Parts: sequence; structure tokens; C-alpha cells
Amino acid sequence: MDAYDEDSRGPQGPVGSAGTRLPEEPPETPASAPPDPPRTGVAALSLRYQVGAALALAVVAVGAVVHVLMVFLSVAPANTVTKQHGKAVEEWVYPEFEQNWKLFAPNPLQQNIAVQVRAEVRMNDGGLRTTGWTDLSAQDGAAIDGNPLPSHTQQNELRRAWDFFSATHSTDNRPVGMRGSLSEQYLRRIVVMRLYRDDPTSREGRIRRVQVRSSTTNVQPPAWSGERVSDKPVYRLLPWWSLTADETAGGVR
Repeated sequence: MDAYDEDSRGPQGPVGSAGTRLPEEPPETPASAPPDPPRTGVAALSLRYQVGAALALAVVAVGAVVHVLMVFLSVAPANTVTKQHGKAVEEWVYPEFEQNWKLFAPNPLQQNIAVQVRAEVRMNDGGLRTTGWTDLSAQDGAAIDGNPLPSHTQQNELRRAWDFFSATHSTDNRPVGMRGSLSEQYLRRIVVMRLYRDDPTSREGRIRRVQVRSSTTNVQPPAWSGERVSDKPVYRLLPWWSLTADETAGGVR
């Protein structure tokens, strides 16, 4: 038995039945752990910046929740919260975030309303000049036409400002309620900014007063309806508004 065992082993290891030497098994090596994946995003920041990012996200989340809640309360039926904190809700929402549901009304708007403005400008040479009427709504329409991603400002800012003014003023342009003065200031601020930005005459001097008017034209019905409506514009002319010191100077320009 011992002789057989000795004959079956070669000088460098065991041999098979045909005299071939069998390969030796390689020594086992301990398996190394895979490397940790690289950190990305917030995890790649140091602890101090991670804490800062978490606080910033928390502030944004709280702000978003408060904003949604305020807008909801502004359009919700009267309730205990709005009765106690109605003033805070209005100060948050109006005028920039006011909601309008006229698209879903039983009788949607069937008129095109254009907001136009002219200004009295004190020129740099000391003269006083009154500009022609500038159709701000037409400018917004031209900017939106053919633009696949028009801005919210181009679509809604001027239109909502006029809706806000109309809802808080009587037909003789007198403010109704506490928000009447706010709506007038908001509309005046928008038209003055637009004049300084787009009107060449206004940029050559300093605007002293502005006058706003609306031009309302009926949307023509389809030919098959047989209905007839006037296609002549109806104007609503507002009084001249003098500008405040901030609006005349660098506060707006």
C-alpha cells in the first residue's frame, strides 16, 4: 500500500493513471470587499453643508405648504379660519396670487379686452410731451404668438391686474372696498414699468402722469349661429394718475 502511494506521486505532485501529472490547486486567497460607490448629491457634501441643505429644503417645504394653504383659504367658503385670519390671507394672496375661475363659469368671457396707456413725460430738455396710446395687451399677444413656452408675466400679469382693478372699482372708476387703492397702485406700477421699458419717448425723459383705458371688443360668433354682435370697440377711460416719487425715480425705472 505504501509502495503504491509512492509510485503514484511524481516529483512535483500526483500523477494520473496514464502517468500525466495533475495540476495542483492554487492556494485560496481571501476575497476582497468591493469598493464603496462614490458619493453623489447631498451625500457628497460635508456634514456642515448637509445640515445647511436640509434646513434650506425644510424652509422651502414649509413655504410651499403655507402658500398652498393661503391660496386654498382665499378661494374656500367662509370658515372659522378665514373669519379670524382673513386679513392675513388677503395680504398674502392679493394681488399677485389671486385666483380666477371665469374659464369654468356657466357663461365664460366672450370679449377681448385690451389695456392701453399713454403718458405725460417731462423731457430732458424741459419740455412736456404726451405720448400716443400704447396697446400693452397687443404687445403681450405678439410675445405669446408662436412662443411654445410663454412666460407667466406675458400671459397673465397685465390681464389679472386689469381684472383686479375692475372688480374693485365702480363703473365711474371709484374704488369699492379696501382693496381698491391697492389695485390702482398695482396697475399703475405695471404700466409705468412697461412704458419705461418699451416706449422710446418715456425713456427720453421722466414720466409725470399716466392714463389707462380699456378697449373691449365682442368676439364674433360663428357664421352658422346667425347671431349678430357689434364689432366696434367700447372704451373705458380712467382719469390721469400722478406718479409717486418712487415710481417716478429709481423705484420703477
